[in-house]
Amino acid sequence: MTEATIRASPPKKRRRQRDRWRATGWKFAAPGLSMIAIVMGFPLVYALLLSLSAFTLLHPKLRPFVGLENFRAVMSDPYFWHSVWVTIEYSAVTVMGEFVLGLAIALVLNRVVRLKAIYFAILTVPMAMSPVSVGLVWHMLLQPNLGIINRLLDQSGIGGVDWLGDPHLAFWTVVFVDVWQQVSFVILILAAGLASLPREPYEAAEVDGAGEVQQFWYLTLPMLRPVAAIAIVIQLINETRTYDLVYVLTRGGPGIATDLLSYFAYRRAFLALTINEGAATSFFLLLMVLALTVVFFRLVTRRS
Repeated sequence: MTEATIRASPPKKRRRQRDRWRATGWKFAAPGLSMIAIVMGFPLVYALLLSLSAFTLLHPKLRPFVGLENFRAVMSDPYFWHSVWVTIEYSAVTVMGEFVLGLAIALVLNRVVRLKAIYFAILTVPMAMSPVSVGLVWHMLLQPNLGIINRLLDQSGIGGVDWLGDPHLAFWTVVFVDVWQQVSFVILILAAGLASLPREPYEAAEVDGAGEVQQFWYLTLPMLRPVAAIAIVIQLINETRTYDLVYVLTRGGPGIATDLLSYFAYRRAFLALTINEGAATSFFLLLMVLALTVVFFRLVTRRS
């Protein structure tokens, strides 16, 4: 039965038909939703119970429940707020770098006609590697005494650099490695968005005498905004919860220069043996990711 037939039916019959359609839709969606609830819902509920309990590795019992005491204990730690700021700065810098670099490369690839498939295949190599593998490879390349990069710098007369041991360089080194791996994902999304843009507005703009910069600013960016918003939100979520690279490359150091909130939660949970406070930190990170996502979507929607 088509939608036009439903609209032509009496009101009560339309409501019954829509109710049947809605019930059928819920029946089809029920298996997938149930699996999601089991896979994601149970860990979230258990983590919430941990964050509200007195559970530690030395006292592995949920009772007694202490309410928000774990959140207060975590937030009273000055290192916690340092980790929050480092996480925000890290996420902003990496997402901005990935988007700008990804958009530039996607624009170039959009003009390529020959061997485009080969270029895209090469770009997917870093994205296909696990963050742990990327961290180990770059850790060897950046090793201060035996790393290839410092050997090349020594031979060129510049001198080696302690990329991961200098508090001022370690943060930007981790940012560079992260952008190197994740920019491929942004390139693929933006390249797909560029390929789907209609040609008629560009042809009309050329007839009116608009240059390439004007076409990019007034046509490409506005039409690409929905795709760009999706890419930025996905990467914002990924970067805010980055853990693998920090663990492999710096372990939050030197000092606390790269102590992201995810690594702070790990230290609280498994090094300080306070699983409950680690769970509270993780829930704070979850709420921060949700807040950043909602704010960004509102800004994009309002701008649109």
